[in-house]
Amino acid sequence: MWIDKIASPSDLDSLDYQSLDELCTEIREKIVDTVTTTGGHLGSNLGAVEVTVAIHRVFDSPRDIIVFDTGHQAYVHKILTGRAGAFDTLRSEGGMSGYPSRAESPHDWVENSHASTSLSYAHGLAAAIARNHGPEVGSAPSTRRDPGGERRVIAIVGDGALTGGMAYEALNNIGHSQSKVIVVWNDNGRSYAPTVSRLSEGLTKLRLHPSYMHARTKISRVISDLPGVGQLAASGFAGLTSALREAIEPKVFFEALGVRYTGPVDGHNIAEMEYALRGAAEWDGPIVVHVLTQKGRGYGPAESDEIQRLHDLKVMPQASQGNSERYSYTEVFSKKLVELGHSRGELVAISAAMASPTGLLEFQRNYPDRFFDVGIAEQHAVTTAAGMAMGGLLPVVAIYSTFMSRAFDQVNLDVALHRLPVVFVLDRAGMTGDDGPSHNGMMDLIQFLSIPGMTVLAPSGTDELEQMLEFALGLGTPVAIRYPKTSGPKRVSENIGAGLKANKIRTGASPVSIVAVGKMAETAMIAAERLFAEGLDVNVWDPRVVSPLDPAMLEEIATCSLVVTVEDGFVPGGAGSHISAALSELSYAQNFMGLGVPTRFLGQGKPDAILAELGLDPAGVADSILARVGAIAALSSGDASGEV
Repeated sequence: MWIDKIASPSDLDSLDYQSLDELCTEIREKIVDTVTTTGGHLGSNLGAVEVTVAIHRVFDSPRDIIVFDTGHQAYVHKILTGRAGAFDTLRSEGGMSGYPSRAESPHDWVENSHASTSLSYAHGLAAAIARNHGPEVGSAPSTRRDPGGERRVIAIVGDGALTGGMAYEALNNIGHSQSKVIVVWNDNGRSYAPTVSRLSEGLTKLRLHPSYMHARTKISRVISDLPGVGQLAASGFAGLTSALREAIEPKVFFEALGVRYTGPVDGHNIAEMEYALRGAAEWDGPIVVHVLTQKGRGYGPAESDEIQRLHDLKVMPQASQGNSERYSYTEVFSKKLVELGHSRGELVAISAAMASPTGLLEFQRNYPDRFFDVGIAEQHAVTTAAGMAMGGLLPVVAIYSTFMSRAFDQVNLDVALHRLPVVFVLDRAGMTGDDGPSHNGMMDLIQFLSIPGMTVLAPSGTDELEQMLEFALGLGTPVAIRYPKTSGPKRVSENIGAGLKANKIRTGASPVSIVAVGKMAETAMIAAERLFAEGLDVNVWDPRVVSPLDPAMLEEIATCSLVVTVEDGFVPGGAGSHISAALSELSYAQNFMGLGVPTRFLGQGKPDAILAELGLDPAGVADSILARVGAIAALSSGDASGEV
């Protein structure tokens, strides 16, 4: 097989086009076989096979710098750069990352898994090279080209990344500075689903320009008045202008910014792409090579998936601790939002190019005129929601926790400062695991707890989520609801809370209280049973509302000799810090311990397995509490004997 003979990009040089086509087929088969086992991004990579092969045939990686945007379309790049043998470890603990990884290979320059960043990276890298401060290559110089020749910076922009505002900001600077960047626009018309900007059908919508509209109307009127053939000629003119518009709009858009445009090119024809790329490499300035590709190409189930083209595949969720009956928070949110939409005509939903994974597709199907997908533009999504709320609508913004970090300023100043009734639904909060450090939702509690007037809700089960969503929509102020990627129980105790009240889910006889946030409430309940077996009967609280904290809960736990908080995010600035600060205002002078995720980037793996390694599973939580109780007892004994 050809794929077994490719140890580096230079091995592509000797292959003829028939052999390259065979190699592409083998690569697709390997990606399908692996991703259907490990999970990961399927459709994006199947569509980028020939593009990536052509780029590695023309350019000299790693000396030439190749940056992928979005990073999840880099599987083919990994296979061509010596990692085919380890590809079956994709997204597993200690295995290959699902995104470019600087630790894996010198061919990976940027660990970019958040979209619309590559052009900014490329602008900066090109500026460094132009000033003779180009970055060092982590391997010996390649012999494929003259090592003293000009280095290139290539940004592969695809899967909807050009719907993000940051990409346009970078394009503006690249064109203004005439930065020597080659932009390969991998245009598959989609991100997770069809991209809202429909860039391949016209970026600037010139037909809306007054001058264009006036000229078109005048010509059409003249043609229509032609004796005998007017109507036929007018019909032909309409078809011609449509074709011309499609041909010139991208060119006009890019070249107005000072970036040369070429294309479109068949993104599945290696010879045609090589010709275009070699020409682009000779251009003395920024240039866009527009290639048209089919997401999911070569795999029937992906090609027939009209919604996502099998953008990503998920393996079956692992069995979790505690209650064996598990429910998806995302699916429960989806159903409840549709139900609430029946009685609330002002309810609208906003997605940032992720309607399916955040559970908004059903809302879109039921209320298409009340659903808004703004593309990969989280900042815009939030401020749009602010405007909607100002106009009397009730917006629900559903975005992954990790992506919401990109819009923190807008949440803070555009929504919260105005005390607008926007509900933020933070999916994938806490540990997500498989997608690695860039996708773990470690920051949302720190960020949202720092925003004045923001109500922060954390359901411990899916029944809680339903109740919280309905409550949030009636609160009339900014609200965030955060929940995990992992499934959860319907409830962790007989009763669920209500309103802004905390829920005491276990009453113990000892003066020790555990306050466990969100999914960690289930962990705390199991840990409490372990502690009971060791002779320690603890109280367990599900705070439900992390901000504002329930005064009744604070007053009760302030009487305890030890308060332990458990959360699945960073400890400094998180829920534990928030509760500790509130207790200090009550002059709490007893012992406090905050358990959570250490402040560092964590490797990929299954979420619950990573939490267990961090001591945040039931056994780890119980052991930490026993150790602290023992230390307190020893300290008290030492005080009594005068030894301490």
